[in-house]
Amino acid sequence: MFSTLRTRSRASWIRLGSVTLALVLMIAAPFFAESKWLFLGILCMGMAIGAIGLTVLVGTAGQLSLAHGFFVAVGAYGYAFLAGSPEDPQLWGLGWPPLLAATGGVVLAALAGLLFSPVAARLRGLYLGLASLALVFIGEHILATARPLTGGPNGREIDPLAIAEFQLSGNDPDFSVFGVPFGMNERLWFVALFGIIVAIVVASRIVTGRSGRALQLLRDNTAAAAAMGVDVQRQKAEAFVFSSAFAGAAGVFLALSYQFIVPESFGLTMSINFLAMIIIGGMGSIGGAVAGAVIVTALPTLITLSSVALPFVSQTGGAGTITPGLLSQIIFGAAVIAILILEPGGLAGITRRLVRRIGFPTPAETVPIHSRTIGDGSPTRIKEKI
Repeated sequence: MFSTLRTRSRASWIRLGSVTLALVLMIAAPFFAESKWLFLGILCMGMAIGAIGLTVLVGTAGQLSLAHGFFVAVGAYGYAFLAGSPEDPQLWGLGWPPLLAATGGVVLAALAGLLFSPVAARLRGLYLGLASLALVFIGEHILATARPLTGGPNGREIDPLAIAEFQLSGNDPDFSVFGVPFGMNERLWFVALFGIIVAIVVASRIVTGRSGRALQLLRDNTAAAAAMGVDVQRQKAEAFVFSSAFAGAAGVFLALSYQFIVPESFGLTMSINFLAMIIIGGMGSIGGAVAGAVIVTALPTLITLSSVALPFVSQTGGAGTITPGLLSQIIFGAAVIAILILEPGGLAGITRRLVRRIGFPTPAETVPIHSRTIGDGSPTRIKEKI
């Protein structure tokens, strides 16, 4: 018994040390990393926020969604519309303060999820996936034709995030920290770091709390969940709204990062990439969603930088070669197939196996799991903290 307690205590200290070290490195990154790597890191953190929302929806609640790119677009264009200048004769804008506009973009994405939630509450599995897919095509049409709102195919410029006259995603005013000039990427890095920390904390508390246990039971056995008093339709709707809000936050970060958005960036490919993130990382795992987002977002850039050493990769994709984007898609597809066949738990499952082999208990092993017979007599595994 004492040996087990010591092992768990040691594992807790190791996890705490690892998180602290990672946080210190993330805080120090703007002081030694080049601007292009900071930009890539910002994109990874922004996409990770969206992936966290999707892994809660698909992995924890068991609701398939192919419309994540649509809600990301709502967040991005919502911020552009709310923060845009009302004096522009060609594009609509309300001229809200940027921080309020960023919050408004997240709220608009959540409201879009709320409008779709009645459909999500009544469908599941493939039917829900097909219904959500319709949102992507509707969104593509709206983004391409609503020129005063979106700029049409030519896109729309994004106003920087700012507090009063101080830009958090721009270069005004100029200043340095320890001799390091803090431009757009250095400032936005810390905003994105704060955003991903908040997203991880909020999602972790939801997944490990009462709502998370209700969503897991709903995923495993809808009839059993209803028999235990879970409001099935409400829980499904709340999960979709939660996921949509996280997607909207990702859209705001992407808009701030690129400073210019076009409709073609928010198509079906983006939704599929989000699904690839949570499958590679491990569905239902928040840490896995972050890792999957980093891999899927960073891999095309890494392939592009190493294309000189790869004779079959070319920026133009000429005869006998393929583009870095196509190669990355092939790798993603192969990785998804391999994970589904060999390790359905993804990177999170592989990590748990390695940790158990070392001899440390995983967080899931420290929570007692009881089997109960509910409703039709089928055993349902319910996690309860004692």
